[in-house]
Amino acid sequence: MKKEEIYFPDWQRLLIGNTTWEFMLEVLLRAVIVYIVLLVVVRLLGKRMTSQMTITEMAIMVTIGGIVSVPMQTPERGLIQGFVILACVVVFQYCLGRLSFRSHKVETVVQGDISMLVKDGRIELEQLRKGGISQEELFSQLRSSNIQQLGQIKRVYAEACGVFSIITYAKPNPGLSVLPAADEKIRKVEFRLKDHFCCAACGNTLQSRGKPESDCRNCGNSDWTYAVSLDRNPDQQKTERMDEKIKIRA
Repeated sequence: MKKEEIYFPDWQRLLIGNTTWEFMLEVLLRAVIVYIVLLVVVRLLGKRMTSQMTITEMAIMVTIGGIVSVPMQTPERGLIQGFVILACVVVFQYCLGRLSFRSHKVETVVQGDISMLVKDGRIELEQLRKGGISQEELFSQLRSSNIQQLGQIKRVYAEACGVFSIITYAKPNPGLSVLPAADEKIRKVEFRLKDHFCCAACGNTLQSRGKPESDCRNCGNSDWTYAVSLDRNPDQQKTERMDEKIKIRA
């Protein structure tokens, strides 16, 4: 478009560009046809495309979006060209799926592999770095699964599709709290152990009379914090309630 042809207010150019109002009806028809074809394509690609997607499936969905956008909006392009490309994408994804089913190596390369983020109440920091996952992101996932501290956890796996799988102990151990530090009210009611301390980086827990001065044997970090437990005996619970009542009265 030439520079001198651009002026304001040119409402037709602003609303529909260089096409005509009649083409708007054609765009509607194109959109309906493409939508129906897309429903068929997604069904052919399988049920996984409507659930948690792997890297390749995400790439396929982005590719499909790029393919269908041009035929719907460009009057110079017909729909057949886009449908042919869509058919190629479906065949490619089908063949890739068959190869992944037959070969675990191909599946790992194409879809990614599982990684262990937490083992026996301790964070695998190297796996977190490889996956580009922050500690707070991990903790938010744990909190959404009603996990309050790392001592409850036996394993946390990051699946290839991005979902976190959490396996817990039947009887929790003392561990690092995953509750947000900014929420002081909820942190105050945690049952803090006086003889257990946790590494603030990996959650490694050890028993000690005082705060350890040595570095963590698991990750080398020197920052230690209190350990929390979910087990409270009745006498401790009564004492905590009495302390809360005294504070309220004061």
